[in-house]
Amino acid sequence: MRAVGVIRKSKRERISREEFEELLRSAGYEVLAIIEQSREEHPRYNIGKGKLGELKELVEKLKPDRVVFANRLTPGQAYNLWKELKVEVIDRWQLVLEIFEKRAHSREAKLQVELASLQYEVPLVKEAIRRAKLGDRAGFKGMGEYQTRQYLKHIRYRMGRIRKELEKVKAEREVRRKRREEVGFVLLALAGYTNAGKSTLLNALAKENVEARNQMFTTLDTTTRRFKLSGKKVLVTDTVGFIDGLPPFIVEAFHSTLEEIVRADIIILVLDSSEPWGEIRRKFLASLNVLRELKTLDRPMVIALNKVDLTSQEDAEEKARRIRELAEERGLSSWVVSISAKLGRLDELYQALESAVLSLPKYGAFEITVESPDDVPRILSLLRSIGEVLSVEYGERTRIRAYLQTGMIKELTRMRAEVRRLDQPHKGKDLENDEGDDDGR
Repeated sequence: MRAVGVIRKSKRERISREEFEELLRSAGYEVLAIIEQSREEHPRYNIGKGKLGELKELVEKLKPDRVVFANRLTPGQAYNLWKELKVEVIDRWQLVLEIFEKRAHSREAKLQVELASLQYEVPLVKEAIRRAKLGDRAGFKGMGEYQTRQYLKHIRYRMGRIRKELEKVKAEREVRRKRREEVGFVLLALAGYTNAGKSTLLNALAKENVEARNQMFTTLDTTTRRFKLSGKKVLVTDTVGFIDGLPPFIVEAFHSTLEEIVRADIIILVLDSSEPWGEIRRKFLASLNVLRELKTLDRPMVIALNKVDLTSQEDAEEKARRIRELAEERGLSSWVVSISAKLGRLDELYQALESAVLSLPKYGAFEITVESPDDVPRILSLLRSIGEVLSVEYGERTRIRAYLQTGMIKELTRMRAEVRRLDQPHKGKDLENDEGDDDGR
């Protein structure tokens, strides 16, 4: 497919040309040309009439299959542009949905993409019905007014069916999530702008080989893997990448996927430190906007500046300082670290995660008292597999001090143990030795 791109910039809309070109390439388009204009939105054509004339000449000369706008088009604007240019016109979000369709593999991801596409289509169909009434255009996609109305009914019916299916998937995921919490797993979610390196980081943490490519929206399906953090077992989930101004219909369609961020104990927000500071700042603030919509800014957050191997140490330190200042200005509970997921340089990330885990209200130091010596091996095995044993005092009653999640208390009680939270966590030799042990990483 051959395309001509259009970017309109204004005080309200600061659109990155590089990102738009990358979106076009990711969707499989051959980019013939891109024209830009700086002005406020024209109500009829989005761009001004002079620039529209320039675009018409370009279309007649280059014969593209589509004209793609980097801005969001209203249904009326899309129709007016089609009428003037005599070629299919789509906007940024339809372009994103095309990429999603190519990347969706699982049943859930395909349903989410279909739901988002249908939600996007509804206002277009309504506009077609309105114009058909006026005699301006014969329905939608060549259909008459009656056929277009029937198509709208079909869209609404299909959207209802998809939502029911996604609710079933959500319920199944909730059962698995509750079980994970009961047995004491710490839940991490990888979040951040598309193509920041989240999947590569998942592979580095969990020693996995999940697909990771240098392209936008490689991950649409949630992928959860486990890894050890100084003896503590942790689950980390990769999620769909963010993009600037993510529209509500995509957030709604992918809510079950983004819910992994909502349910996480700690969020790892991944940024690409190799980009210019202006781009890092824009993507950081765009990511915070999505997290704000998800109501997760109160969660402990580790901000990981990835790809430091592609920049100098001085540059990486300066960008980390600036991000730290931005995070402090917004009152975030966060740690800022520099990493290279590709090269496995994750020491700063591990240290920050250790601190973040110990800051969790549901995670703390407990004393577990065991009456029967026969129960001690089983309980110690459980604590070492999920929690973190600090010390063991054998006697008539064995006393074990350990870091663990409150969700484990029920399991320990079933194993005939008494559990008491310690006001002052143990800071003795056992803990110091454990913190210096890298075997679990």
